[in-house]
Amino acid sequence: MPHHDSANSIDRRDFLKASAIATTAAVAAGHASAAEKPSDGLDYRNHRPDRMQYRQLGRTKLMCSRLVFGGGAALSGGRAVRLLDRAFDAGINHYDLGSNAYYKQAENAFADFYKAHRGEIWVTSKAPVRPIALKPGESVTLEQAQAAAKQWTGLLNQSLIDMKADYVDAYYIMMVDQPSLVKSEEMKKAFDAAKAAGKVGHFGISTHTRAQACLEAAIEAGFYDLAMIALSPGGWYSPVSAKLEKDSPTLKDVQPLLARAREAGIGLVGMKAGRFLSAPGTEGKGNTTAFDSHYAPALMNAALSPFQRAYAYVLENGLDVVNADMQNFAHLEENIVAANTSKTYFA
Repeated sequence: MPHHDSANSIDRRDFLKASAIATTAAVAAGHASAAEKPSDGLDYRNHRPDRMQYRQLGRTKLMCSRLVFGGGAALSGGRAVRLLDRAFDAGINHYDLGSNAYYKQAENAFADFYKAHRGEIWVTSKAPVRPIALKPGESVTLEQAQAAAKQWTGLLNQSLIDMKADYVDAYYIMMVDQPSLVKSEEMKKAFDAAKAAGKVGHFGISTHTRAQACLEAAIEAGFYDLAMIALSPGGWYSPVSAKLEKDSPTLKDVQPLLARAREAGIGLVGMKAGRFLSAPGTEGKGNTTAFDSHYAPALMNAALSPFQRAYAYVLENGLDVVNADMQNFAHLEENIVAANTSKTYFA
């Protein structure tokens, strides 16, 4: 994600020293070796517990790296392809892409890496459906839902072509903002048909407008495995306005909702966790102290950047994993440290 230098950011040399110390401490604290895969029926891909924390995602069997490589914007135009091997070496096993309908050529840029590591990584992608404008209290019509399902299916098929693959582990409805569409049986039928054809394994929603209502709808629907939600330490975040939603509850306040989602078998993938902190023009406000009041002294006093604190906080307060847009090695390394050491600040 776009980071923003400020007086609160630590010196790069000091950061690297702190990163090495934190990583060493995490290993010493009891990580198992990569050779010791538990025989618990779960799917351990690219399992490197000496380098990365993992968490089971909802009802899926996958033990997912707590840092997800957000490859939509990062791989558009092939910009961050050079980061993929380093991410894999760090134990990242979850790579999230996006349709060419939104992210230009990201899936194409990912294709060779996917081919080289098929079976070793968890790959998800997503596609937007045409916006549906509804008045308060209205629900999508059958025709609207059928059109959305048809579009989603077509974009899934194109995503597989672009990734030179015949299967993707999960495919989301991207940027969904209508709870009635989330609950639509037409969307479920489209997913079920794709799954029966062997094209996709799991179904999810990706939402950052009316995200709380859409997550509640996914819980009620009962057929979603994943929810990617724009949730920061300060609450629900909207990239459209580059602000936290008006009167948004904080992350602490939405714990009961997140618990309900987990009980429903939904894996919770955070996104935009620190975007509010980034510079104006990059969907942020440039105030890197905005979330400091949410942090206990152990996190505030850690040798972490404001963005690392945001990631560590959401990981230890209800989200299973966090999806980060990383477009250079510095940001990748920072985020690896935050994901790998987050639990040490919440003893």
